[in-house]
Amino acid sequence: MPPLNKTDKIVISGAAGLVGQNLVSELSEQGYANILALDKHQKNLDILHERHPFITSVRADLSSPGPWRDSLAGAARLFLLQAQITGGQYDVFQRNTIDSTRNVLDAAKERGVDFTIFTGSSVVHSVADDNYTRSKIAQEALVRQSRLKHCIVRPTLMFGWFDPKHLGWLSRFMGKAPFFPIPGHGRYIRQPLYVRDFCRVLIWCAENSPDKKAYDIVGQEAVSYVDIVRHIKRVKKLKTPIIHLPVPLFRLLMRAYAFVSKNPPFVEDQLDALMAGDCFTGEDMYARFGIEPTPFAAAVEETFTHPVYSRVILER
Repeated sequence: MPPLNKTDKIVISGAAGLVGQNLVSELSEQGYANILALDKHQKNLDILHERHPFITSVRADLSSPGPWRDSLAGAARLFLLQAQITGGQYDVFQRNTIDSTRNVLDAAKERGVDFTIFTGSSVVHSVADDNYTRSKIAQEALVRQSRLKHCIVRPTLMFGWFDPKHLGWLSRFMGKAPFFPIPGHGRYIRQPLYVRDFCRVLIWCAENSPDKKAYDIVGQEAVSYVDIVRHIKRVKKLKTPIIHLPVPLFRLLMRAYAFVSKNPPFVEDQLDALMAGDCFTGEDMYARFGIEPTPFAAAVEETFTHPVYSRVILER
């Protein structure tokens, strides 16, 4: 396969989300400029285009066939990023993860895309059984069966600039709420992955084209959930008290919140996943990719104190 040149066309599906926004920034910093962004969220595409006016953006619902398929013509690399993260019913996962991926893969085959970098998830190794896990397992199976030249990159929980869910939502909730509730003891181990480090791995994969390879990319530090919350509180200089609640009461409050919110950022499936006790193993970032991972404390500082990017909130 020919090497990737700085002028080659790169297509990113799901480009206006957390990973896509950071990936475009990293690609731009490394000198790539021929980028086409696909996403259905106009507000988030506008945010992306405002920061990177040189890119071409196409608003498209990838779960339905349409003219967007022609935009993959001539692409040297496809970053396949789109996925539904939260939701109460499986139908949104079916549409936004599985159906959209099937359509994008079909378009990539028809338009002769050279190589695809697919963002999977570490949950394919999880003991959890929820909508997100099931949809990511099915999505990865589609990629493997596509017969496209590809690699699979599976991250753990990500955080960083433009995070509309995860740590970003936790920080905004903490800034508004009279107290911050923690389920149970809160010492559930997480392996948070800084999204900028992950994007550098994705670019390495685009440049090296490791066909049929799969890489588990794990945050290099194990941090308890309650300590993550404390890090955020310290960096943002908040006074919000942290209150531990019994898990049944916490679950009841989540159900009440889901009843009044059409798109709750934290659902019961995620609570179960938080308490599942998963501990993932993955690649040594420096040994495999030559990437020095950012220490967790430094990454949190960078995420929540940047004078511009820390204030950007994407639409969920």
